[in-house]
This record gives sequence, structure tokens and C-alpha cells, in this order.
Amino acid sequence: MSKTKPYIIPKQLVMQAYQLVKANKGSAGGDQQSLEDFDKDLKDNLYKIWNRMSSGTYFPPAVKAVPIPKKSGGERILGIPTVSDRIAQMVVKLTFEPLVEPCFLSDSYGYRPNKSAIDAVGVTRQRCWEYDWVLEFDIKGLFDNIDHELLMKAVRKHTDIKWVILYIERWLKAPMQMADGALIQRTKGTPQGGLVSPVLSNLFLHYVFDVWMGKHHHGKPWCRYADDGLVHCKTEQEAQQLFVSLKQRFEMCGLELHPEKTKIIYCKDGKRKTQYPTTQFTFLGYDFRARASCNSKTNEVFQGFSPAVSKSAQISMRSHIRASGIRNRSDLSLQAIANMYNPILRGWINYYGCYQRSALESVMLCFNKVLKAWAMRKYKKLRGRKTMASLFILKIQKENPQLFSHWSHGLGLGFA
Repeated sequence: MSKTKPYIIPKQLVMQAYQLVKANKGSAGGDQQSLEDFDKDLKDNLYKIWNRMSSGTYFPPAVKAVPIPKKSGGERILGIPTVSDRIAQMVVKLTFEPLVEPCFLSDSYGYRPNKSAIDAVGVTRQRCWEYDWVLEFDIKGLFDNIDHELLMKAVRKHTDIKWVILYIERWLKAPMQMADGALIQRTKGTPQGGLVSPVLSNLFLHYVFDVWMGKHHHGKPWCRYADDGLVHCKTEQEAQQLFVSLKQRFEMCGLELHPEKTKIIYCKDGKRKTQYPTTQFTFLGYDFRARASCNSKTNEVFQGFSPAVSKSAQISMRSHIRASGIRNRSDLSLQAIANMYNPILRGWINYYGCYQRSALESVMLCFNKVLKAWAMRKYKKLRGRKTMASLFILKIQKENPQLFSHWSHGLGLGFA
């Protein structure tokens, strides 16, 4: 081994990391260097990363703190690393993730290859039919409160690669740079926004929750997506006992259950008759509650406990549509609007339309109304004439039903 290069890190790995970071895009960090700026001297910039990481002299710069509004109110702090630091983190992620990923359990869905939020929704749907009770839990400020000592113990359990351990430790301790330039030192947590943070948080919760559940609450199926999770129970008493036990477990590991978002739910449907104050919950953008369902074999209508797009997600999508400014873009053709907005509509339908697709109707009608407003602004003969504008959009629907993604999926038809 070279004295000047104590760590063997292939240059090809750094190039692969760069390509992945470039594909993910992302904004500049605290040094204000964008990906475009980095590319201007690409060869030299990549060499510097490789050289410093290989020699053990790479020290992560401060992470830029960016406040992001929460849907539930308030803000969360997102940590934006520099472009160079994102590439360095990707080098470690590409090396470390394959070592821990095979150890993770099948009911952990967040930030994992070949697993998705919709997979978690599907398995939850099935289990709600089989179990009457659910304990829904949310970890308060997971990324801000991960215990460094416990996390590094878990990291060392899965790898003895010295440079991987070294740089993970350094990233955990890298300060946060606030908007006013102040540097905040960190003694716990891992920045939400860092490329290694998701796999590190999953590793931490693998031992804090996933493995612990198997040892102490075997037989209670659970599903976790990052810091949001559900545990299914047969009785209310079982759920209450688990609540107490889980609260103690998280406190032992330096974490806290969110007092408002952690609750027990009774999966009430047409056959379950127990009276309980909480009979629905929201998980990964879906509202789970009793709703009319139809038996595909007998056509019998019954009250089933099932998911559909949540009210909060619908509000968010409608707000997005209104804020898009499409109604004012009289410079655009309808085809141009379709080209611009179809990827967004398609994404919503592919995710929120997996279960009870008809629940998306109000969102798609909102989009149609925006198209109607666009038509009234673009064409003089339609100005102030809502009925004529509606007929104009309806005519286009009939003549070109594939123009917009929601029309081609049978949503928002017959109305504008």
C-alpha cells in the first residue's frame, strides 16, 4: 500500500459517483458552485476528490441549511452538501450500501433499491383486512437526533473498510451553515439531504426498531417507510401495550415518538362493530378508512377498509395546478401545455391512482377548469363565456382523448 495513498479507491468509482450525482441534478451548496461550474474543470475537480479521499485528507465542508416548509406546518431543515461533497458521499454510498442492504428486512421500504412507497401502501392495505387494530407511529426529528455512537457501532458491525468508517464519522460531525453564515456544530443527527443519510438512518432504525420488533413483538406485522411506520395488532390492549413498549425503546435510543402523529386506530368497516374514536389514518399520501367497495365476483357492494388518495394530497395537487400559472399562458398552445404538464399528471396518476383512482377526479377537474380559463384568455370569442369555453374543451376531449394523461386514463371526462 502506498504511503501517500493509504486507501485504495478506484478512480472509476469516483467517475460513477459523479455521473449519478449529475443525473440527480440538485442545487449548489454553501460554496455556491453549481454542477455546471463543477463541469468547467471536471477532470481536475474529480482528481482532487479522489486524491483527498485516497490520502485520508478529505474533510467535508459545512452543509448549507435550507428551511423547507412541512405539510403539517412549521419547517424542517434540509442540509444541502456542495457538489464535491455529494460526489464524495456517493463514493461511500456505492461502497457501503451493498454491504448493509442484504441485512435489511423486507418490511422496511424507505430509501431502498427496488422498494417503493406504493409497495408499502399495498401491504398495509392487505394487513388492515386481516388485523382490526393499527398503531401508527412517527419519529420526531429522526435525522436531527440519531445517536452518533450507536450509529457508528452499527456501521462497524457491517464493514471494516477504514476509509468508509472515517468519512462517515466526518460527515456526521460536519457543521451546518445557517443562512446568516453561522456554523452550528453537530453532536447528533445526520443531515436530511445528504446522500449517505438515508442508508445511515435505515441502518440505525434497523436495530432500534426492525430487529427489536422481531425479538420482542414477534407476530405483529409492521411496515416502516423511513421514520413513519405502522404495526398491526389483534386487539386494542395489544396496541396499547406496544405503544408503551415502543415509546420506552425509542427513548432508550435517543429518539422520541411524535405525540400527535402517534396513535392507535381501529380499522372499522362494515363487519367490525366496536366503537372507537379513531377509525382512519393517513400513510404515504393515502387515507385509509371505511369506504364503499364492490366484490368483483358477485358485484356486491360492501363497506371495506381501504386506501385512496388523501385529502391533504388532493389539496396539495390542486394548489400546484393553480400556482402553475397555466391559465395565464396564452402564449402556449394546448399541445405545449400537454407536453409541459403530462409528466406531472402521469406521476400523480401512477402513484395516487393505484387504489381508488376515481378519488383523483376532483384534482383532474381542477386541471380542466384551468384549461378552460386558459382558453377564455387565449381566444377572444371565448372571453367571459364559460359555457362556450367548457364546450371548447369538451370538443377537444372527444377529438383527442390522448392529449392529456388524465383524459387517457378516463379521468376528468365530460366536464371542463
